[in-house]
Amino acid sequence: MAKSTKDGKGTKKRGKDAGEGPGKKAGKAGKAGKAGKAAKVGRPPKAGKGTPPRLTDLLRIPEGERVDLSSYDAAATPAGPADKAAGLAATARMGERLADLQERLYAASTQGDRRRILLVLQGMDTSGKGGTVKHVIGLFNPSGCRIKAFKAPTAEEQNHPFLWRIMKALPQPGEIGIFDRSHYEDVLIARVRELVPRSQLGRRYGQINRFEKALADDGVTIVKCFLHISYEQQRRRLLERLDNPDKHWKFTMGDLEERALWPAYQEAYEIALERCSTEAAPWHLIPADRKWYRNWAISTLLLEHLESLDPRYPKADFDVTEARSRLQAS
Repeated sequence: MAKSTKDGKGTKKRGKDAGEGPGKKAGKAGKAGKAGKAAKVGRPPKAGKGTPPRLTDLLRIPEGERVDLSSYDAAATPAGPADKAAGLAATARMGERLADLQERLYAASTQGDRRRILLVLQGMDTSGKGGTVKHVIGLFNPSGCRIKAFKAPTAEEQNHPFLWRIMKALPQPGEIGIFDRSHYEDVLIARVRELVPRSQLGRRYGQINRFEKALADDGVTIVKCFLHISYEQQRRRLLERLDNPDKHWKFTMGDLEERALWPAYQEAYEIALERCSTEAAPWHLIPADRKWYRNWAISTLLLEHLESLDPRYPKADFDVTEARSRLQAS
């Protein structure tokens, strides 16, 4: 089984996995990333004169491009509001528009429109997956949302292909689905903990891409967000949990074991982002050290995608005048 190795400076080198195609040159795998460096962003298509690029274009991981997470500043705020107060206000202002578009999407589904949204949240521990669900999805009508937090697979789930449990949790037409962790765990922890042979692991990236393409063809708009947190910020957030007795329930000693594997997880994410950012389902890298920016950015991404769908209320399939007359006479 091929394993990552380190040179004398601690830089990881990716080994070549059977079934994964040609080996890649090693990227930098420093724990903390490069402090103070401006956030690296994808190259958005040229916008019209005076038209700023959409955030989805700015934060998208370009398809097939080499990913080096240490070159992205987790505390950056690309295209964001000026500060925290402005960010909180801007996010709150999006609430009414998001709720309106959600209602239109659900209404359209009653007349056969199969379109829906799937928000996929991935990131290291404390990156804010649960916080995103609370603060961003809280802007929507909960009755139209389908939220699923994926944990370690059950005995039943282990007896099925890895995508089986994912298919059971997909949003229905008109719904907004939210995955707190997802099918990507099967190429992340599975790689880091060596839970499956590398040949099997290598095939999973292609399976994921084909699966997501099929979903897109069936009307699912997939919004994949990698919440990029720094090594130092994770330490601060874990310490906050230890310092507050009311947060002890959120901490386990296993968190420290996972933190010790930070370089391996960074490499696993780099590979997944590189191989599974596609035209049908691109990845977006969200700087997540600042919670207010994370929430603003993901709210904005959802708004942009819903506006692109432009769902419409369906026309009445009955005689409105007749219905009004009968109601008034009753």
